[in-house]
Amino acid sequence: METTTTDALRGVPLFADLDDEALGHAAAIATAVEFPQGAVLMERGLPGAGLFVILEGTATVELRHRSVELGPGNTVGELSLLTDHPARVARVRAAGDVRALAIAAADFRDLLDQQPRIALPMLSELARRLQDLIEHPA
Repeated sequence: METTTTDALRGVPLFADLDDEALGHAAAIATAVEFPQGAVLMERGLPGAGLFVILEGTATVELRHRSVELGPGNTVGELSLLTDHPARVARVRAAGDVRALAIAAADFRDLLDQQPRIALPMLSELARRLQDLIEHPA
């Protein structure tokens, strides 16, 4: 049985607490994308245009002093959506073939306005990543 976009989002912590209507809205604004191994999903310093939800594969987030691997269920790019300085802070590359959902910044902000409960898991994930960087700086 083929997994729908709504089903895929239901398994992502950022969207897991949304009701069916909100999940449907999130699915409607998401676009399926694929990246071959080595492709750059995001480049440090460029403006953030949205976020990616990784469905399959692994992406390497290349920070200034270290790299972090993210896989299915993780999101990348959300930091630039929550700041007045929307430049990307890392390069993100496909470590292997990656299948993801892309959500444009304006669409995500609209979703966040309509479904503010998305903010809590997003902030929790960002806090976890910050804590990891503080505890393991290099």
